[in-house]
Amino acid sequence: MTDFLSDLTEHRLLAIVRGPDRDAALATVLTLAGEGVRLIEVSLVTAGALEVVREARAALGPGARLGAGTVVTAADAGKAAEAGASFLVTPAVSAAVGEGAALGLPVLAGALTPTEVVNALAVGATAIKLFPASLGGVRHLRALRDPFPGVPFVPVGGVGTAEAAGYLSAGAVAVGVGSPLVGDAAAGGDLGALRARARAFRESL
Repeated sequence: MTDFLSDLTEHRLLAIVRGPDRDAALATVLTLAGEGVRLIEVSLVTAGALEVVREARAALGPGARLGAGTVVTAADAGKAAEAGASFLVTPAVSAAVGEGAALGLPVLAGALTPTEVVNALAVGATAIKLFPASLGGVRHLRALRDPFPGVPFVPVGGVGTAEAAGYLSAGAVAVGVGSPLVGDAAAGGDLGALRARARAFRESL
């Protein structure tokens, strides 16, 4: 759990891969890893998501920070762990949070309100995915940081290069980025453009 938080704090970028094409999603994960993106989440809404996680794990090795996202149920958590996910990301405080913790995996749990933050931590969340971050923006993060100064927050949803710096300045340990980074790569789009976006995000953070 400590290593996961250290990686979030050091690298500051969690890449979120979701798309309709299994092979393209796998290529996207491997391309991001090749560009030095340390933390990569494969959303379970991706076509063949568990196979993508399994094959990416085989390609990247046991030390890669490769997670599964949009994990909602306890069964989802178990299947993701079996496929080789080393952390879980949930969209809400659900049964997946406690199950992931029971499996010994770090869990980035989705929460928006103070009550949801408290509930997520109570059932074993390692960090809080502030989602959807675009709803309240940086001001909302600052408001939550007042009662929860020691909680690691990772804003997700509507975060591009322009917004990322503001969230980090407001106390976020990292940001989660999907389409502004991945673009259409997970649907078969240009991997060269993906590499350029990955470099730009890493430099901006």
